[in-house]
Parts: sequence; structure tokens; C-alpha cells
Amino acid sequence: MDSLFNLKDKVAIVTGAGSGLGKAMAIALAKAGANIVAADINVSSAEETIRELKQKGFPIKVDVTNSEEVNKMTEKVINEFGKVDILINSAGIVRRIPVEKMDEKEWDEVIKVNLKGTFLCVQCVGRKMIEQKKGKIINIASVSGSVANKDLIGLAAYCASKAGVILLTKALAVEWAKHNINVNCISPGYMKTPMTAKTRSDQKLYKILLDTVPFKRYGETNEIVGAAVFLASDASSYITGSNLVIDGGYTAW
Repeated sequence: MDSLFNLKDKVAIVTGAGSGLGKAMAIALAKAGANIVAADINVSSAEETIRELKQKGFPIKVDVTNSEEVNKMTEKVINEFGKVDILINSAGIVRRIPVEKMDEKEWDEVIKVNLKGTFLCVQCVGRKMIEQKKGKIINIASVSGSVANKDLIGLAAYCASKAGVILLTKALAVEWAKHNINVNCISPGYMKTPMTAKTRSDQKLYKILLDTVPFKRYGETNEIVGAAVFLASDASSYITGSNLVIDGGYTAW
């Protein structure tokens, strides 16, 4: 069983690795043996992640919405390690603005980071995986990509972007199966991350949101890492196009 989940000598790029879920998954993959490229627009936070790993790997500053930066990141990884085995797309943003009050720039910003950013990374890294004839891609979507958040208004752009990530994942899974590339996504529910700090600081809203989760709590970042290691490992070799929901039962009722 140990060999199924062993990522020894694998090379993993994790975007958004400077904090939250991205950081937790980068650390988990490293503990499973992978060499980690911690990519984040905030390079100082990516550097802190690598310092915590204390093993081979490096931080890199990347704006996932910039194709030139994504290309440079990918080339640096190939030059350093000669391959890339795993890509986790965890970089993302949220803006809580009702549609009737949202301007075009704010809409574009959310779609650009969450959906276009994922596309640019899977496109560039995917080309290398096609050459290698293997690879594992894990896109971080959200339960908001499958259902509308009934108690949080102003998430239309976020919901649309994450729905796009889920269907992009499925489309790529079909297209790239012939190249032996597994493409899956994880849809977290309410998790204790910097992105949810504002909702957790509003005690009235926090209580309302907890009532929508059967477990009556937000998830911890370490409760997503097992799924990430699983989807990155040989244990999931026959799984592709799947959307693994980790939400404490939020979408079950």
C-alpha cells in the first residue's frame, strides 16, 4: 500500500502554494516524497512554504494570468528537474459583489485568475506531460462550481469561474486520456483559509453558514491533503474527469 501513495522523486508544481489550501497540499506532497515547486504571486509566502519543507524544491513568483510568466515557470522546472509529474492549480480569488453592482473589471478579474489562470497552467504544463506521455493534473474548484451558495450573496462570478474549472477538467480528461494524463479536480466547501477569514470574523454570518453544513464546522486545511496525495499518486491511476467534493456534507442536502 505504501508504494501506491509514494511520491518519491516526483516533481510537483503547486500554484497558490504560499498560503491556505495550496500551502497545505504542497507540504503534504512533500511529505509523500515529491519535490515541490511552490508557485505564488506573493513570492515571499512561497519562499516560506519551501523553508518549511526543508527538502529539494524552490519557490517561484508567477502570475497565473500571464502566459509568459507561466511559460517561464514551466521551463525553469524542466531545466531544474527534467520533468514535471504533478500540477495542482490552487491559485484563486473571490470577490463578493452582487451582479447588479459589479463592474466589468471586477467580473473579469475573478474569471481571469480562477478560470483563465487554470487554463494557462494546464495548457503549458500539459504540453510537457504530453511529451512525457504521463502526468497528473489536479484543479481546485469549489462546491460553488456545482451549486449556488444560498447564504452568501455576490458570488456569481466566483460560481461561474469554478463551474468552468470543473468542466475544463472533464474536457481535458477526455482529450488527454490518450496521453496517459489524469485530470481531476477537488471541490472544497467552507474551509478555514485566508479566503474565508471575513466570513468567519462576522459571527452572525458565520453561524448562518455553519448551519448549512451537516458537520456544523468549517473544514481544516489538513482535511483536503489526503485527497490531493491520492489524486497525485498511482493509487488513482484509473481515475480521471472526477470532481471530488470535500464539503462536510454541504451539497448533500
